[in-house]
Amino acid sequence: MNFSDLGLSEALVGAVEAAGYETPTPIQEKAIPIVLMGRDVLGCAQTGTGKTASFTLPMIDILASGRAKARMPRSLIIAPTRELAAQVAANFETYGKNHKLNMALLIGGVSFDEQEQKLDRGVDVLIATPGRLLDHFERGKILLSDVKILVIDEADRMLDMGFIPDVERIVGLLSRLRQTLFFSATMAPEIRRIGEKFLMNPKEISVSAPATTAKTIYQGLLEVESKDKRQMLRRLLETENVKNALIFCNRKRDIGVLQRSLVRHGFNAVSLHGDMSQPARLETLEKFKNDQADLMVCSDVAARGLDIKGLSHVFNFDVPSNAEDYVHRIGRTGRAGADGRAFTLASSADARYLAGIQKLIGKKIPLHQFDGAEPAPENAPLAEDDAAQPVAKRGGRKAKQEPQKPQSKRSRENNRGRDKELVPMPLSEEKSPVIGFGTETPAFMRSPAKVKTG
Repeated sequence: MNFSDLGLSEALVGAVEAAGYETPTPIQEKAIPIVLMGRDVLGCAQTGTGKTASFTLPMIDILASGRAKARMPRSLIIAPTRELAAQVAANFETYGKNHKLNMALLIGGVSFDEQEQKLDRGVDVLIATPGRLLDHFERGKILLSDVKILVIDEADRMLDMGFIPDVERIVGLLSRLRQTLFFSATMAPEIRRIGEKFLMNPKEISVSAPATTAKTIYQGLLEVESKDKRQMLRRLLETENVKNALIFCNRKRDIGVLQRSLVRHGFNAVSLHGDMSQPARLETLEKFKNDQADLMVCSDVAARGLDIKGLSHVFNFDVPSNAEDYVHRIGRTGRAGADGRAFTLASSADARYLAGIQKLIGKKIPLHQFDGAEPAPENAPLAEDDAAQPVAKRGGRKAKQEPQKPQSKRSRENNRGRDKELVPMPLSEEKSPVIGFGTETPAFMRSPAKVKTG
């Protein structure tokens, strides 16, 4: 089947073919004709299957006739993150190049004045994050009563990030005579209940089991102690044929530490997280997309909507606490039928999270075996920057090393015999820094009955 068989206009099909796409994906094949009919849609498909095009393409044809009024957008797309919103905007620019449609992107970190100027000219397509959209509404710069098409993208992420109250408020400002498209990679019961509030007699479209991972992605698990994760990551980067890769961390403060560590060891790495300014985030993304950096250490802001063609690897430096985030993280690779590789570094403290992920995806993540390589020795020395750092005082400064005072004769007598208590115990074989290699099941997963799944 071709895009021309889905009922799209010739001008739109020409733009799609010019972008290099010939055949629609399953979600596009099923969703586009339904959207063109004007029905509400509840769509669920794994990440990387083309959900964005499944609603942007028919929207362009629907909006081709008509004209927007000042401050009254004709359609609205709500996305949970700036990166996802920017990705949707980029798709509209690519597919709508043969149509004269005005678009505005409302995200944080960008000047209000520039966004207000676009709203004053009238926009056919408004793409926004919930917070910035409500900011403009409260300023009296936008009216939502003329929105005829509403798209809620990555609805499960909206729930995770606490945006659902804002989304409910936004939907309450819209006309009831509208078409609503509800898309997500996962469809938890809570998300389904929320969707029922917004949708009217929707057509449910599901092209894969909820929260499944693409078969084109190789998944590998490495069980390693937390203090040895950087060493293991570097070993993976050296043994794998890494063209470019995303490295996910759970905490923002760890992103900069890991990125600087990689740079010190000769890797070309940049960092991305939500506390960066929008210009800095855009600059980092452009540098990574243009192959000026091979590795990007990032938070989960890059797990949704980030589409980088040919991304070869994803590394979970930290196991995500939310099982669904694992699906989205590794879904950045192996997109559109391409092959990808994803690795997860897990310590014994991650057993509960790992069990939740494997329950969600319906299979165990196999232990990764290095080809022809022996496990790292038990007491392998860590690199200098991986050693424990001095405890920081308040304000982030390193603790000052105080000179040791000479002990008096009485003190020496009182402390006699105590030195033996301070001698560190040698590691046993069961507590090797790198564990799990050569075994069928990770050590901390051998007794599933004892693992709490939360």
